[in-house]
Amino acid sequence: MAQDVKQGVIYAGLSYVLWGILPIYWKLIGGVSALETLANRVIWSFVFMLILLLLLGKLRAFMIVVKGLWQTKKQLYGLIIASLLVSANWFIFIWAVNNGQIIETSMGYYINPLISVLLGMVVFKERLSVSQYVSFALAAIGVIILTVSYGSFPWISFLLALTFALYGLAKKMVKVDAAIGLTLETMVITPIALLYMGSLFVQQRQMLFNENVGLDLLLIGAGVATAVPLLLFANGVQRIPLSMVGFLQYIAPTIMLILGVFVYGEYFSKAHFLSFLFIWISLTIYSLSRTKWVLLWESKIARGKQIGM
Repeated sequence: MAQDVKQGVIYAGLSYVLWGILPIYWKLIGGVSALETLANRVIWSFVFMLILLLLLGKLRAFMIVVKGLWQTKKQLYGLIIASLLVSANWFIFIWAVNNGQIIETSMGYYINPLISVLLGMVVFKERLSVSQYVSFALAAIGVIILTVSYGSFPWISFLLALTFALYGLAKKMVKVDAAIGLTLETMVITPIALLYMGSLFVQQRQMLFNENVGLDLLLIGAGVATAVPLLLFANGVQRIPLSMVGFLQYIAPTIMLILGVFVYGEYFSKAHFLSFLFIWISLTIYSLSRTKWVLLWESKIARGKQIGM
């Protein structure tokens, strides 16, 4: 069992490290428009996943799931919504990275877990603990500080967090194997991506297959760069407790923040520091709120209030 948990930590940790350094990959193809990069990411992810399913012997299972989707409207709608949301998330992320907004993307993935909890409260009527309410208040203060300082709301951070949180919500409607799920999601958007790439080829404005072999390999490799971290994560999360996943998920935005400040020289102001400080404290409280010791403490407080009444 301990060995299984150790493997889970390695798989999940590596997936978050890869997600954290992904901005470097998009910077390498920064000369390509965000839309064309997204189209290539979708198309080559679908191709890579089909090959992977064939090698894993899951292609037959994939075809069965595809046929079943047409008979279950709830799953079909969930798949379409999930596909649109993850594509929107990918586009915002690629655009932000290539427009010098890595710090803001980092903030987006820091506040994502809190948005997910908020959606759980609104959609599924889940009750929050005192610690979780406190973490929301602190995160809100962090966002307000940045908004007041810059005179504008951090839309990139908010949209990244919201689209990914809603994507997670939509995924609950389509309960399939992780590899099959990613193949389905990219399959839905691939026809649109192919039409867009086709229009670029007709106008001779495409960057793919335009006498730059290195760039071609990077655009095709976007499929692998997308799929590998997700598959590692799927394997890791099955082996470790959810609370451990909660701590590990902050690896990616931390690496992004370091890249933005120290590698790509993005401006990190005092307002940024103060805002992130509130968000880091908020996330620490949120993560601790999911541990059994804090849950036990809060249950004792709740019982004490009931006795007092």
